Parts: sequence; C-alpha cells; structure tokens
Amino acid sequence: MLDSQFVALTAKQARQGHRRLLIISGDSTWTETRALSLIDLLPGDWLWVSNDMQERGCPPGALKTLLGREFLHAVFDARHGLDVQALAALAGTLRAGSWLVLLAPAWERWAHFPDADSPRWSDSPQPIPTPLFIERFQHIALQDSRCARWLQGEVPALPDIATFPDWHAASGAPLEQQNAILTALRAMESGVAVVTGPRGRGKSALAGMLAHGAPRAALVTAPTRAAVDILAQYAQGNGIFIAPDRLLTMLDDDCAPAADWLIVDEAAALPLPQLRRLISAFARVLLTTTVQGYEGTGRGFLLKFCAGVSQLRRFSLGAPVRWAENDPLERLLDNILLFDDSLPPLPEEITPVIDEPQSAPWRHEPALAESAWRLLSGAHYRTSPLDLRRMMDVPGQRFIFARHNNAIAGALWLVDEGGLAPELSRAVWAGVRRPRGNLVAQSLAAHGGAPLAATLRGQRVSRIAVHPDLQRRGLGQRLLSRLRQRADGYDYLSVSFGYTGELWRFWKRAGFILVRFGSHREASSGCYAAMALLPLTPAGARLARGEHRRLRRDARWLADWIDEPLPLKYWHDDLTLNRADWRELAGFAYGHRPLEACLGSLQRMLAHCSLPLQALRSRLEQHLLPAEICARYAIAGRRALLAAWREETAQAMRQLAPTCARALEQRLNQLKKR
Repeated sequence: MLDSQFVALTAKQARQGHRRLLIISGDSTWTETRALSLIDLLPGDWLWVSNDMQERGCPPGALKTLLGREFLHAVFDARHGLDVQALAALAGTLRAGSWLVLLAPAWERWAHFPDADSPRWSDSPQPIPTPLFIERFQHIALQDSRCARWLQGEVPALPDIATFPDWHAASGAPLEQQNAILTALRAMESGVAVVTGPRGRGKSALAGMLAHGAPRAALVTAPTRAAVDILAQYAQGNGIFIAPDRLLTMLDDDCAPAADWLIVDEAAALPLPQLRRLISAFARVLLTTTVQGYEGTGRGFLLKFCAGVSQLRRFSLGAPVRWAENDPLERLLDNILLFDDSLPPLPEEITPVIDEPQSAPWRHEPALAESAWRLLSGAHYRTSPLDLRRMMDVPGQRFIFARHNNAIAGALWLVDEGGLAPELSRAVWAGVRRPRGNLVAQSLAAHGGAPLAATLRGQRVSRIAVHPDLQRRGLGQRLLSRLRQRADGYDYLSVSFGYTGELWRFWKRAGFILVRFGSHREASSGCYAAMALLPLTPAGARLARGEHRRLRRDARWLADWIDEPLPLKYWHDDLTLNRADWRELAGFAYGHRPLEACLGSLQRMLAHCSLPLQALRSRLEQHLLPAEICARYAIAGRRALLAAWREETAQAMRQLAPTCARALEQRLNQLKKR
C-alpha cells in the first residue's frame, strides 16, 4: 500500500513539474533502510550525499563540482550533521519531479544532538547542539503541508498534492524573458552585461543560446568545467571552454583566441580581481550569476563588482525553467534559510529606537531577528547559510537593533573574543598554536607585536547594517555609540573589514584606530584586509597605540607589497633594532611567525647585517617572487624557501648579537615544547 502511494505521488509531482522534501527521521540503521527501499522503488539517479561514502555518492563539500548538472532524486545524509549550504546546493541540481530525501536523527532528540558540521562554522573545537536552527527547521517543516515526513514508529505523513495544471518542460527555444534579454544582448556593440536570478531560471541556457547565435565561437569560462554542461548543450558546439587561470595566462601571453563574446558562467564564484582582468580584455562580456542562495557570493557580486563597472547592462530572470512555479522544495528551503533578503520600506523622517544589547533574539523576538538577518545579509558582500546558523546558535554573541515600531532599521552583530591564557596567547604569537575562533584577537597576536594581545577581552563587530532608506543619516554611528556605552568588561571593540576609503572613514569617525593592514588582496572581495580597534580600558588603549605605532613604523616596507596608498603617516627614518624587533625576529627565526608579519623587523635587520643572506635579500630588497628565488638558488619549493629565510634570519641575529640570539632561541624552543 505504501509503495503504491509513493509511486503515485512521484508520478503526480512529475506531471506538475514540482519537487519535494521527504524527511526520514529515526535511528541510523532504520533511516538508511527506508531510503534504500525508496531507491529500489523509484527509478532515478539517486545521488547520495554523505561523509560516509556510498558507492553512488559524494561528500557534501564536493557538491560545488556538480554545479550545472541535473539529477532525478537524491538522498542527503544529515544523521550526524547538517551542512545546510550543501543541502541547498543539492536542491539546485534536482530536476522537476524529484524527491530530496533528508536522513535525520530521531525527531525528538535532533535539536539537542551535537552537530558534526558545527565546528566548521562555530569556531568550537567539538560539535555543539544547534537547537535554535533545528527547532526552526522542524517547525517550518511541520507547518508546510507540502513537505513529507516519515518518523520512526509513525505512519508516514505524505502530502495531499493539490491540483495543479500539468507542467510542460522547456522545448529548448527561448522563453519570453530569455528572448527579450537575447534581443538586447545581440544589439550590444560593446560592454558588459550581467544576468542574475535564483537557481533554475535558465541563466546558463540563455548564455548557451547567445553563444550558439554568435558569428564566431564564444569563449566560455566558469569555476569548473562541469558548471557549463547546460551552457554547452545550448551552445551546440559554438563555445570554447577555457579555465579562468588558463585564460588569464593566455591573455598575459597575448595568445587568447579572438571571440565575439566572453561568457563567464557563475561569475560570482570567481575572485573579483580575476573578473576585472577578464572583462577588461574583451569587447563584449556576458556574466551570469546566482544572487540568492547558498553560494554566499552573489550579493557581494552586485555590491562590490557590478557597482564598479561603468555602463553595465543588468538583466534578471525570475520565472523558473527547470521546474514549475511555486515549487514546494524551493519554497520550503527559501523559508528555512531566509533566502529572501527583501525589506519593507521605511519613512525617512523617523528616528529609530536603539535597543540594549541582547544575546538571544532568535528565542525571544524571532520575527525581529529574521528582519535583522535579512538586513545584515543583504548588506554584506559574502553571506551564506552557514552565517545564519552561526547567528542563531554560536555562543558568545550579542546584538543591538535599531527599530521603528516592529520594523528593523539598523543592526549590530557582535562576537566576544580574547581572554586566552597567557601561555596560549604567546604560542599564538609564535605561530605554534592556532585555536579556533577569535579572529581579531588571534590576528593581533599572530601578526602583531604583542605576544599577550589575545589575553585581552574584545567585542568584534561581525556585521553592521542600516536600512537602505535611512543610510547616511548617522544611524550606524549611533549604533556604535550605544555599543561603546554598554561594552562593560571588554578592553576594546574591534572590526575586520575589506579596506576601502569609504569604509575606513566610517570606522575612523567612530573612533577606531587602524592596527593592521594585509599584504595581499582577499580573493573574495578584491580588497586588503584591515583591522581596527576602539579602546575601552587603559590596557586596550596601550594595545591599540602600540599596534598603530608598529604599523606606522613598518608602513614604508609594507607599501612595497601593496598597490593601494596606506591611510596613515609613515615613519621613514627609524632603522633602530629595538627590543620588540628582536623578539619578533626570534619568533620568525625560531618559531613559525609568517614573513609578512615581520617585514619591518626583517628590513631593519638587513640594514644592520653585513652577511649576504641571499634568499632574504632577494625577496625583501629585490622583490623577487618565491618561484624566481627557488630557481636562482636551487631551492626545492616554498617550504624549503621559508626554512632558508628562517635560517638566514638566525644567522643574522647571531652575527649582530650572539648572546641575545641564544637566549631568544632557548625561550622560543621552550614555548614550542609546551
């Protein structure tokens, strides 16, 4: 009887063009047996996603390699942990008529079950229960009459499939929205166009249609070759795929093929510097990307990339192509993962009320917390479902909301950091320990000049956002002011951000002091990482002043590594090797501190040392690349080169101050043994 019900339901949802979630919850053996019985019953691909590899499956982390492919039916194993980003990615690969079967722990214990996926995003060394997210997941699933549930010991709760018209799959010809965009694209003589939309809207198909109609073969690139399978079907042989790195090399060598179009599929998944280089080399460029969902890059694509491209043509696709409208699976996951970041408008003349800091808004004011999430995620350049899980269940967080009645006007998301034991902080400084979490606190120790920096307690501003209708009216500064007034028990406030002049002006107005500036652009944002502190106690003030002074002292050499003006005054004439320099040199020579964290001390050492130190001088004085140094001096790779740099530093220290060098070496060796 049950088998015939599943067969009938599957046939009916296939005719309707819909997909559904089936949650199978119980003990591990029972849930797996039920899933295998469905696989035997219903024909399909049945991709099995699990860290416990099945013959037909793949681990959750490998799902990104399947972008652009389609499957009929799948099983997602969440018995030990729920990777929601992979779950949403899997849903995006399923064809109309599919079941997405979710294997879950026993229903009544699930919310209190330690989630094996949590250490990846919670900064906890051990799995933690995630009750707020799981309880919300369960509540939404129970309220959705189109979600199927099969709980151990109970009769399956199967959906009563409403009457919908039969769905007809796309014939391969352009649909109305696609046709309008194709007409506009073909009329473009030059420029950059971007087509955005949720999964399953036919973006890749549209790109393939454009390639098929081009006089010459289009150049196609994407994060993976598998991502362009659908595009290639529609291009019908008139597209040449070249991986991004290879295409950039060909451009540098001036040997890239001529093409009427460069098409970049899933463009938001590529680093922004790569995209900028690619679009500058071709007269006509089409970028397609998903701006809503699990990738965590699409919103940043609009904020950081599209905003910087002049005369950009923007198009969007809204109607689904690969499944029917009002798809139950898409609707359910959108609700659970809050993929819709739209906000209601607010009147400009209001003066929002700012709350006191609170730690559990998802428990006490879930509707306001959801609105705050939409605001924070929509304003940030990189957001994924993992951030939602982090916001809901990670300990040591605080939130401050600005509200107008029950509407969100602004939000601050804060994370507690620091308070490490002195020996652990010293080990972080030396590079021999790197415990999870404490982004700024650990960076101050690992890259800064204060071995005890991570012992101080800080509150990091993880995110801050103001409603678009109320921006540039000082509300963000008011939120920070309230935070400063209520941050009792902390030594400093901190922020880590992708540096832009506009962002730094905002933080500087709030009283923050710049203490770190990265030496490499981040792949995701294309910006240099910057960190700043706002002192709250005398100890916090000493740390901030000391790190800012160190940054100014080293800035003349850091400037050689970056292609952006540093927003501070340099100290040009200080070549003295002080006590802090010697300590830092020892951390590099005898510990594991990175070269970039010791640039100033190493440069001052080279100014005093008469030894040849060929590997170090080649990098720091002649600015040769690591590969060039390895080739010149027959050094076997980067690891051996780093070892050579450390040994040359030790040689220089022994020449300049042998007694001091021996004492520092002994101290570092003792630290490494603890």
